[in-house]
Amino acid sequence: MADNYDSPWKRALKHNVLDFIAFFYPRYRDLIDGQRPISFRDKELAEISGDGRPRTLIADLLVGVFLCDGREVLLHIEIQAQRDPKLAERILDYNYCLYKNYHLPVASFVVLADAGKRWRQDAFHNNVLGTEMGISFAVAKLSAYAELVDELLLERNVFAWVTAAHLLAQRTHGNADARYAEKWRLIRLLYERGWRKRRIIDLFTIIHWLMPLPAELERRLIRSIRRLERRHHVDWINPYDRLRFEEGRQEGLQEGAAQVLERQLNRRFGALSPTVQKRLARASTEQLAQWGEAMLDAQTLKQVFSARS
Repeated sequence: MADNYDSPWKRALKHNVLDFIAFFYPRYRDLIDGQRPISFRDKELAEISGDGRPRTLIADLLVGVFLCDGREVLLHIEIQAQRDPKLAERILDYNYCLYKNYHLPVASFVVLADAGKRWRQDAFHNNVLGTEMGISFAVAKLSAYAELVDELLLERNVFAWVTAAHLLAQRTHGNADARYAEKWRLIRLLYERGWRKRRIIDLFTIIHWLMPLPAELERRLIRSIRRLERRHHVDWINPYDRLRFEEGRQEGLQEGAAQVLERQLNRRFGALSPTVQKRLARASTEQLAQWGEAMLDAQTLKQVFSARS
């Protein structure tokens, strides 16, 4: 069973971006004005990256915020799954292109989520004949928390829990029984913390996506949750919610596939009409995959969409 890290990180970032800064980069959190509007600018980032999103990337986000001194700035956030020798160079490209296009200062924040402890990239520089070009950016290493999972689960910050769940997903990859035990432990702790319903459901959703289980173990988990809820006299996570969570996960995968194919088609055949964009947005993941294959040999946009469903 393939693990899916993209959807939960993206969801957590969009709902709690200031918590992300506070957890991984606390020295910068107090410089951001949390009372001013926050804007998510995925479209602008997609235009910069084109169809070149590396496979080693878990999630990326462009956020507009205001600093306490009144300046508007862009936060470029990347969650990097594996080692990428071109990472720092890519951050330089994105940072410069975003600044050039929008004339706003850009701060880049990168979380290295690979399982190794030594690999780290936080700068790229060229210095030749008196000319210097480069970038240094803020980096956090997920593996630095590998021995701190129990401590993370004592914190209130959402990203302490996202980090713990991600590390446990890595640790239990390929071992369904061990993953079931850890997932069940996390869910029990959620109820014991005494948090409000919305927070528990949001974290449950993230944990659910980060730590998928085989169908039989998922059904067993739902039965355990129902017994847990009866003891706590609540009725929050029922089997119908479970179905909606799974549908939401699939919807997230479909949305990502549609965005990638749209960028590829736009690059190959030019700007797409609103009708084509709607068709992509409504297509299934299977149909999107078929169109993606058809694009390799198609000479026109019409030939792409003539591929049989």
